[in-house]
Amino acid sequence: MSAFEAWLPRLRELGDEVRRAVGEVQRSASASALSRPAGEGVGDVTFALDVVAERAVEAWLERRVDPLSLLSEDHGWRHRGGEDFDHGGPRIAIDPIDGTRPLMAGLRSAWVCIGLAPPGQGQPRLRDLSGGLLVELPLPGQRQRRTLWAERGGPCWLERAEGEAAAAPQELRVDPDDRCDHGLFCFFHYHPRQRVDMARIEQAFFARLEEHEGAELRACYPDLYCSSAGQLALLALGTYRFQADLRAWLPGSEGAPLCKPYDLSGALVVAEAAGVVVHAPPAEGHATPPLDAPLDARTPLAFLGYANAPTAARLGPHLLAAIDAWRSS
Repeated sequence: MSAFEAWLPRLRELGDEVRRAVGEVQRSASASALSRPAGEGVGDVTFALDVVAERAVEAWLERRVDPLSLLSEDHGWRHRGGEDFDHGGPRIAIDPIDGTRPLMAGLRSAWVCIGLAPPGQGQPRLRDLSGGLLVELPLPGQRQRRTLWAERGGPCWLERAEGEAAAAPQELRVDPDDRCDHGLFCFFHYHPRQRVDMARIEQAFFARLEEHEGAELRACYPDLYCSSAGQLALLALGTYRFQADLRAWLPGSEGAPLCKPYDLSGALVVAEAAGVVVHAPPAEGHATPPLDAPLDARTPLAFLGYANAPTAARLGPHLLAAIDAWRSS
């Protein structure tokens, strides 16, 4: 049995405890109270709703007698059973609420994002993760929720539940379609300082799709989902066809909220196991390196996600050309 298989029941317990705690406070507190900033964590602003989730993580961690290391948004890395990573237990990263802003505003569900790396002597990297788990945090009144998990290399599993009653999990695999329209093709515009540059790349990208691929641009729909894990989940679920988060790669990122490795951890494993293609932005020579970074709550990350390999092969060259046009403008 792999480390991820052995730990999956405990990781699911952790995710479900966060979900229950968040759901309970959402039913009893106002959106205004939950959306108040409560401080600044290691990775991002901490809102009142985040505090509830972090307390659920703390309670789970206090009950553990197993050696482990845990990375969370508010505290960074903590260790049980040793002074560092040398305890022989797993190295676990969690973002208790990825998508706090839309969830606390009552707009979209969020996700508990958990990634697990096997025992090792130092801080792991994203590519060291051997398994991932995503637990949906639904809106109040939303009847159904989803849980996705995978070991690196697949398969990816999807479980749908209503209340505490869950259906049998089903294998999740992306479709083979490489269409360039009639779907959601999303550029993540967040900070006002970066929107002009992002819009230029986006405009050039879609102009190329129209000219070279015959795309019907009125059927290329946008979406702005403030959840990095949620974006990868929607690619795995077939809702998105393409997602670009270039915030950390574009100029003007200083002081802007950016994606960090702990935001993606388990979501990256889940999405790739389902067949999603995820790259870092292009480097010199048009290389599109795999997405990798130290697994922490500080390193800025940019990423490109495609619904499947055929979509990456069809759309990727047009994105590279759009970026070249922006660079030379």
